[in-house]
Amino acid sequence: MRAYDFTPLYRSAVGFDRLANLLETAARTSEAGGWPPYNIETTGENTYRIEIAVAGYTPDELSLEVKENLLTVTGRKTANDDTTERTYLHRGLAERDFERRFQLADYVVVSGADLVNGLLSITLKRELPEALKPRRIEIGTPKALIESGKTRTKAA
Repeated sequence: MRAYDFTPLYRSAVGFDRLANLLETAARTSEAGGWPPYNIETTGENTYRIEIAVAGYTPDELSLEVKENLLTVTGRKTANDDTTERTYLHRGLAERDFERRFQLADYVVVSGADLVNGLLSITLKRELPEALKPRRIEIGTPKALIESGKTRTKAA
């Protein structure tokens, strides 16, 4: 895979350092292992879902943490308490620890998480503050005022 140098972006764009950091992080994580596999889908205008394949993990072995717009999903596989020794002819199920990070946009919050049939579904919702939501401004018409024989208009 190609390595991209974002140094020119830092030199010429003021205030876009967070964007450049996100691009560098994305380039680094795409080179890392792709385990466990995941899907990101939009389920509505302001709702999203992340599905992560975590077959074999229990809810106690998984943790979700959100800190400063960074969602971290961690899986820590506990030691198997099986007292009998197992002899595997083929062992294809991964029982390793993992950590998967997702950068969240501003005002995106985690609204829930469910583990069903080996899929961890994380529901996300964008909650814009009232000050950022579009609002309708009424347009008024000027009213005429009559003062000492002169006509003057005044805004409503």
